[in-house]
Amino acid sequence: MALSIGIVGLPNVGKSTLFTALTSKGGLAANYPFATIEPNIGIVPVPDARLQVLADIVHPGRIVPATVEFVDIAGLVRGANAGEGLGNQFLANIRETDAIVEVVRYFSDADVVHVEGSADPKRDSETIRTELILADLGTVERALPRLMKEAKRGAAEAAGLAAVERLQKWLNEGRRAFDFEAREEERPTLRDLHLLSAKPLLYVANVDEDAAATRAEPIGEVEPIVISAKVESEIAEMSPEEAIEYLTMLGLESSGLERLAQAAYQLLGLHSFFTAGEMEVRAWTIPLGAKAPQAAGVIHTDFERGFIKAETASYADYVEYGGEAGCRAVGRLRQEGKEYVVQDGDVMHFKFNV
Repeated sequence: MALSIGIVGLPNVGKSTLFTALTSKGGLAANYPFATIEPNIGIVPVPDARLQVLADIVHPGRIVPATVEFVDIAGLVRGANAGEGLGNQFLANIRETDAIVEVVRYFSDADVVHVEGSADPKRDSETIRTELILADLGTVERALPRLMKEAKRGAAEAAGLAAVERLQKWLNEGRRAFDFEAREEERPTLRDLHLLSAKPLLYVANVDEDAAATRAEPIGEVEPIVISAKVESEIAEMSPEEAIEYLTMLGLESSGLERLAQAAYQLLGLHSFFTAGEMEVRAWTIPLGAKAPQAAGVIHTDFERGFIKAETASYADYVEYGGEAGCRAVGRLRQEGKEYVVQDGDVMHFKFNV
């Protein structure tokens, strides 16, 4: 399962600069509002140092990391839900992403205009929050006539309508759909609305270069991930060795992409297992708590349907004993069945029959 993240924010907060740096995909980054007209989409590898360690053991033909898709849309402004600016036209492009990253301007640069006249992280984040909630209210209002007709069919449809009506009141009070409590039978109807404020949200504080290794002032009760888009732009042009040296000089242990990916995985309850062989070493993304057949299904649906067992070694054992053969020799290659809960870093080989 590829992780998909929508990037939102006011104009000129560094969204497109950050997107370009993270994806190395030359998206337009300019010093004027609404520089991003068409949505930019980039798919990038999720950094994971364990892949190279595994590759050094099995010497595969290729290394295939997990990936994350970033979708960057035009900046939102106050009144976007009512047609102000351009961002509202492109909200549909992030309705099916797994999470939303809001880039908030913390950097100071008199040469980069701010749509509100000055940067104020708390005010700016509240503007985006309000616009997403208002956009969701519009979605709910458009859906209600259809749901009212469907409610006549039976109890399940009527329950869905009642949930959406409660949600409408909730949104009208300025609260995100993410915090709305719904019963299990109501959730399919709510999921079908693809509400923006229902998505897990991460804040990125786009800071000046000299603040890249510091902590940013919290937004409400949330501490943002500190990333300098300027720093990320610079390391995108460097060799891996140069990038490590530069990050170390700034007091950073990892790139912004790595920290953002780790935060997104944690927020969404995801982790990785590995497959390793002569053809490839690959990382696969699964939810925490996924059992062995579900993990097999991420590779191919036939693997899950015909699952028999999984040969499994922990990452630590696989490295310590030099691969599958070494683990087998010392009894550290386990045979796991359908109820096995896959652990982060497990190296797995599936047996199946269809």
